[in-house]
Amino acid sequence: MVPVSNWRQWGVAMVQVEGLVDNAGDEATVAGVLRGDVFVSLEELTARARRAATGLRSLGVEEGGAVALLLRNDHEFFEAAFAAAALGAATVPINWHGSAEEVAYVATDSKAAVIVAHADLLHHVRDALPPTINILGVATPSSIADRFDLDPAVTTVPDDVVEWSTWRDGFDELTDAHIGDPLSMIYTSGTTGFPKGVLRLPGTNDGSQALDYMTVVTQLFGAWPGMRTIVAGPMYHSAPYAYALVAARAYNAYVVLEDRFDPEEFLSLIEQHRITSLYMVPTMFVRLLRLPPDVRSRYDLSSLRHVSHTAAPCPPDVKRAMIEWWGPIVDEFYGSTEVGFITGCTSDEWLAHPGTVGRPLPSSDVRIIGVDGPVPIGESGEVFVRARANSDFTYFGKSDARAEVEIDGLITCGDIGFLDADGFLYLCDRARDMIISGGVNIYPIEIEACLLKLEGVADCAVFGIPDDEYGESIAAAMKLDEGSTLSAEDIRRHVREHLAGFKVPKVVTFHESLPREDSGKMFKRKLRQPYWEKAGRSI
Repeated sequence: MVPVSNWRQWGVAMVQVEGLVDNAGDEATVAGVLRGDVFVSLEELTARARRAATGLRSLGVEEGGAVALLLRNDHEFFEAAFAAAALGAATVPINWHGSAEEVAYVATDSKAAVIVAHADLLHHVRDALPPTINILGVATPSSIADRFDLDPAVTTVPDDVVEWSTWRDGFDELTDAHIGDPLSMIYTSGTTGFPKGVLRLPGTNDGSQALDYMTVVTQLFGAWPGMRTIVAGPMYHSAPYAYALVAARAYNAYVVLEDRFDPEEFLSLIEQHRITSLYMVPTMFVRLLRLPPDVRSRYDLSSLRHVSHTAAPCPPDVKRAMIEWWGPIVDEFYGSTEVGFITGCTSDEWLAHPGTVGRPLPSSDVRIIGVDGPVPIGESGEVFVRARANSDFTYFGKSDARAEVEIDGLITCGDIGFLDADGFLYLCDRARDMIISGGVNIYPIEIEACLLKLEGVADCAVFGIPDDEYGESIAAAMKLDEGSTLSAEDIRRHVREHLAGFKVPKVVTFHESLPREDSGKMFKRKLRQPYWEKAGRSI
């Protein structure tokens, strides 16, 4: 393993890695995207995007507008995102695990003029989409169809839907606009659980501090010209979205798309393509470490220079095991879709401060606030943050909702934590009920609202419980009406019919009463505690 050079001080201007291109091979200079056995160069992706931009303009997409993407990891994701950027419009990547109702809500709420969708995903949601939206269909590639065991009948674009590539190639290239970093409006949920689009406000950052901030962020992301990477996480998430699109456009990266994360295949791709940089989530670490030792040692990973992770807390034993396996090249971020990256932590720093998620990046503020205000060093409270070098945000069409998570211009992700004497942040709990499963945010209030619509349910509480692979899984504690005969499978079936599959409770328990006080507040801590005590952790 060739170590990353020691740039480990905030504000360093450049990352220095000797022999990168030589070790990565000649292909490191070929920028583009590989999906399956199909490679499309960055030059060709850009040309396609410019033609698509002309087409999108003809459909009413303009500066300040939006284009929804219901796409798996594929070339068309890059084409559509770059095309929207050329017009100054935002892309709205939609979680394709969502139900038809959930997808339609985001498409409608974002006021997207166009939705670009893979055929198999469109098949399930088309009837729910608003009649005003223009639909462009993308044939689902055979490699994706095989991976997800899709019926061939749903992988072709319906005859009455405009097919993306034919439509795109019917236009001349847009030449009067620059394709900058893609603009995104990622939908996330606040404390109410209702989806809200996070919209950046241009010109609201402290530009004097932006360079130092972005220098450190790109270093922690392992981004440099000619990097070679794999994108295995779905690009509807904010971090994989930014990582893949910015790497391809700004760093002339060689990007390999994985249809779905498979641990041994992932190792094979690292070896085959001489991968240098990776963005991962802790769930991937867990699954890699579960491979038998002889499988893990089978692949040559010596090209790896840098790995970054975020999205969910990483169990300390997992983090330590990854550093021991891959070397001190595993760095970490903490932040949110709303504020971006707030803290960062190198392997060496983590080993010196086990369990930390890092210290504030340049121009980032972290404040720990308790019931009575700011708390002293070492004491826990709710974590409030701000990145002054980042553009500010609002919730699209719901600007008043920001007040729910804001104090004095600082924003909370709902985490409980503390700062140590060296300024490193540690997370120890969550103030709000959000569940993070495999890096995906799940909001119990949405599932509870769904369950309370089921005849026979008197009350319920949904909360997160420990899961060795995904970090957390969903539990539902149920109180039924007298005489109700609902079973656990009835509960799961009802949720599955109305919400995305990943929101279906793994554990369902039935109770004569739930710990709810007279004011109506549910003491979920009493329900969670037995599970977490048994696991020996609280987050």
